[in-house]
Amino acid sequence: MSTTEYRETVEIYSEISVDTNRIINDNETETRSNNSSLPQSFLNDFHELNIEDQRYTRYDDEVPSEIVTRNRTITNTSTPTGTIINHVTATAPSDTVTNNTHLSIGTSTIVPSATTDDARLRKREVIRRREKAILKTLANIERSMKVDLCYVLDCTGSMAGHIAAAKDCILQVTEYIKNTNPSIKINVGFCGYRDHCDNSLRLQNFDFTNSYEEFRRNIASVPATGGGDGPEDVLGGLHAAITQMSWNDGTRVLFHIGDYPPHGKRFTTMQDEYPDGDPNGLTAENVLQKMQSENIFYFFGKITNFTDTMIEVFRSIIGEFSIFELVGGDPIELINKFVAATTSSITMSVSLTSTIGTRRNLNSSTRRLEIDRNMPDWDTRPARKGVTLCYYIPENVEEIKNERFYDKRNLISKTFHFKIAEKPFAAGVEKYAYYAINTKYDPPRRIVMKEYLTDGTANPFEKYLESTEISALTSYLTIKFNSKARGKDIPFVNFLRVNLVRSTFDGRTRYYISEPELQDAEFKRFNVNSGVIVEFRPALEAFVHFTYEHTGGYLIVSDLQGIELPNQFLLTDPAIHCIDPVRFGKTNLGRNGINRCFLDSHRCNDVCRTLRLPSRE
Repeated sequence: MSTTEYRETVEIYSEISVDTNRIINDNETETRSNNSSLPQSFLNDFHELNIEDQRYTRYDDEVPSEIVTRNRTITNTSTPTGTIINHVTATAPSDTVTNNTHLSIGTSTIVPSATTDDARLRKREVIRRREKAILKTLANIERSMKVDLCYVLDCTGSMAGHIAAAKDCILQVTEYIKNTNPSIKINVGFCGYRDHCDNSLRLQNFDFTNSYEEFRRNIASVPATGGGDGPEDVLGGLHAAITQMSWNDGTRVLFHIGDYPPHGKRFTTMQDEYPDGDPNGLTAENVLQKMQSENIFYFFGKITNFTDTMIEVFRSIIGEFSIFELVGGDPIELINKFVAATTSSITMSVSLTSTIGTRRNLNSSTRRLEIDRNMPDWDTRPARKGVTLCYYIPENVEEIKNERFYDKRNLISKTFHFKIAEKPFAAGVEKYAYYAINTKYDPPRRIVMKEYLTDGTANPFEKYLESTEISALTSYLTIKFNSKARGKDIPFVNFLRVNLVRSTFDGRTRYYISEPELQDAEFKRFNVNSGVIVEFRPALEAFVHFTYEHTGGYLIVSDLQGIELPNQFLLTDPAIHCIDPVRFGKTNLGRNGINRCFLDSHRCNDVCRTLRLPSRE
């Protein structure tokens, strides 16, 4: 980064706040030291690291097995693709990052030789297979945009207002989805339940339709009546929705709204005609497990505290699910709550389906580790020592496009002292997240350390380095965006800087990604790399557009998630679509991803126009 650009960045950050600036750039520094202060095992691993060769191997391994042809043209072996020589590297610009240890161990370069042609052939083969896998992923994304939404409602006497809200919200929901996510197409259905004493009115179903007027007419015919004791036939209603509705092979969403629990002593202590549970033999286990096996997302609209025990039981069977508070006597307020809850349910479900694919069980992609959301007692956790690595921020777009910029000569290393929780507090599609503290400071600084669920590679070192590459690149792009947005009443966009952490303890070497912890704020997902907008924010959609224009169509930054502050967004874990399909991980869907997940659906907003970005509509 040039001196001018660095000065602009400091000025922008100083306008935000000192604390925020520290959070964004919590790359703790230390006095310049020589390489002898680093562990010998790290120096050995670093010396042997061939980023390009190992990256091609990983990308080749990550291609789904069904994409792999029976006879490969190029095979992967441990033999290097060229002769490796080590040389002393040049020092990066001192105005970019200061007071860090710059690794002068050397960089791996492929010497021009006969084997260089083999390397080129290998890259072409990996690209060919990656592009084939990308087409399969894009087909999954396209299929995920076809949504079946089923309302499952308690239709007894106390629920008249909620039945009316379900009827009246649907046009607002579809209009909002059309404006923010025009690729999503919704079929909507209804399953009403009452109680066993209501005989023919116990269940009332209307199958999926894409006619929203037909849906409204169907719901208008549903009376709020019946019910005997407190509990209702909840399991019967859910079972009917799961087994009797004509679900398509897209995104499947079940939105359950009710004010009382199912029958049975495990759910309630109130008066119950069926204290032993459902008289037809249904159990929460067999109903909910059937729902999971059918890849149906479950959401619950809570009205009273009578359903609290039911929620706990359901979560013990299927894990976490979203709960929306739907208490409210005012009809307009209730409709607005229904609209917000329904749109969130749809966009969250589509984003998950498009990420992990509709033809796989939604719970099979994550290996199970016990989750502990409690902050540990740090006095009882052992002190650890390791090494952190991060890249210099590029100076210009040319360096972003030059993958050789992200080799070993542009890495900064530091020794790192920390403590980490024994168990993760959260799990995503790709990573576990652990509470941790940086013990260099007094008091220690709270951080988050993330670990990939599965590596699938012989050398995870390279895979974790890719995250720091993305971090350096997005830092450059936010500097440029914020400079352009300055003085225009547009929120700044910033990403947390991340480091690779390498540490050896308990008999094995471990790798993590570390970043400052976002505290005391609601974490939100705004959009995903499939193009779905989960929560529409004009500045963030304009930022995605800006990244496309600033890099000359080379890439876009997406999958924006983090916290929203009054004058800025602090984001983490972005994804990148790039015309080079063997960069930035398996969430990079290449040129087709840029076209189909951004250009085909982007609608320029006021921020795009204020920044004078070219219209892409």
